[in-house]
Order: sequence, then C-alpha cells, then structure tokens
Amino acid sequence: MKSSEEMSIGELADRFGLAAHVLRHWEDVGLLAPRRHANGRRRYGPADEARIAMILLAKDAGLGLDLIRLLFAATADRPARRALYREHHDRLAERIASLQASLSVLEHAMGCEAEDITACPDFRAAVASRIAGQRCG
Repeated sequence: MKSSEEMSIGELADRFGLAAHVLRHWEDVGLLAPRRHANGRRRYGPADEARIAMILLAKDAGLGLDLIRLLFAATADRPARRALYREHHDRLAERIASLQASLSVLEHAMGCEAEDITACPDFRAAVASRIAGQRCG
C-alpha cells in the first residue's frame, strides 16, 4: 500500500481476515481512530494498518482489549508500561503452570496401567493435592 493510499473499513478488515464490525468495536473502545470523510465514512491509512497489526500481535500474546488500550496510552511512560507487561507476564506464567500440570495429569492417564484411573496412586495423589489446595485457598 502506498503511503498516500487509503482504504475503506471493508478493505482493511479483509486485509487482516477480520469482520468490519471488529474494527468498529476497536474504534468504540478507543483502540482505533480512523480519519473520516465529510460524509462520515471511515478511511484507513498506513498508520491504522500498523495499529491493527499491533493489536493483533498483542491479542496473540493473550492481552485483552482493555490492557492493550492501557499499553497504547502508556507509550511514553516506560515504568507504567513495564508494570503492565509484568502483571500480564505473571498471570500468563500462572496459567502456563496450571496448563502444564493438567498436561502432566493427562499424559499420565494416557499411559496409566490402572484398570480404573480413580484407583491409580498418582491420580489419587493429584486429587488429594487439589483438595488440600482448595482448603488453603
């Protein structure tokens, strides 16, 4: 796309494989601010295209729209931005640890020789650990 070219909402949405209503929603929540023609039609340029690519990268990293908006607002405030990244990192690390534990249980269950998984000593230990964790939480 040449720097002077502009696209309609449909053209830009198609470029990223999105529905036009997604771009409208992102505008509603403050993530996009396309230029408007006198007739009110949205026109998107290279900066909007880059912004959409950034939003999609952030979403791929597991960030929600509210956090993405905060990060865009904190572009000049490095400590605030880093604090937001750290908070998301810590939540993501907790989720990964939980998913790894779940994967471990499933891998054991797939290869377990017990006739009844509920009789397996390893599975029973995982259940007991979960019960103990609920009591503490």
